[in-house]
Amino acid sequence: MKIASLLIITAFFLGHYVSAQDLDDMLSQLENQQADNVVTATFKATRILNGHSIERMPQGQLDFRVHHRFGTINSGAYNFWGIDAAETQFSLEYGITDWLMVGVGRGSYEKTYEGFFKFSLFRQKTGNKSFPLSISYLTVMTVRTQDFPYVDSLQNNDNYPFSARLAYVHQLLIARKISSRLSLQLSPVLIHYNMVATAKEPNDIFALGVGGRIKLTTRTSFNFEYYPRFPTKGIPNQYSDALSVGFDIETGGHVFQLILTNTQGMTEKDFIGRTTGKWSKGDIHFGFNISRVFNINRR
Repeated sequence: MKIASLLIITAFFLGHYVSAQDLDDMLSQLENQQADNVVTATFKATRILNGHSIERMPQGQLDFRVHHRFGTINSGAYNFWGIDAAETQFSLEYGITDWLMVGVGRGSYEKTYEGFFKFSLFRQKTGNKSFPLSISYLTVMTVRTQDFPYVDSLQNNDNYPFSARLAYVHQLLIARKISSRLSLQLSPVLIHYNMVATAKEPNDIFALGVGGRIKLTTRTSFNFEYYPRFPTKGIPNQYSDALSVGFDIETGGHVFQLILTNTQGMTEKDFIGRTTGKWSKGDIHFGFNISRVFNINRR
């Protein structure tokens, strides 16, 4: 009887010792993982509002996006305060790897097609190997298929070469999630138009985008972005800097973005380089983005 009791007590303490050793190993592994934690959810979608955020689709996930911009609110009742003059863009964005995303889209604004790549260069990390910023690189090519409203030295639209319809975007996206409620991003960008309206207008536009997200609740946030252009000789006076404000609303696999902006264009060549609306004159467009994510990686 005494021997049986001794065996039971020995087994109890031995089991406790083994469990404690396993627990210590688990805690040690957890500490090592926390030493190199990647900061996630800097923004809730691949767009802040009009412009790209540093976020990408994870590997094997497909984002189907619908962007919609109505006409100006100050157009009055005849145009139903802009509802009658809507522009729409559809796009598909796919995560090839956890650091590379590709996308294609088509918008009714100037009947534009676009394709792009977004690379993740650095990711914000905490712990022993911390890094303060997330940095991504975006490159875009667009094709305008709508006829040009100007002809310049050529006789008609049939004489425009395909290359004249192309525009390119190179953008560095630099963001930091300052706290669980506040994220900020700087976005220096270069836009090149293969053809412009007049010989005096520059082919290259430089801008420095500023954007951010302020989390309001678990599923909502206030977003803003502003794209001031660098002063460049020859830029027509009718063009303005794009300013947008809005809200993110997350509902399961969807993200809704409600937007007020002074631009109706939805690609960088349009809303950064060729915005004509002015907030001071009431040229405000209401719009929205809808994002629906599908996991097509069977694993």
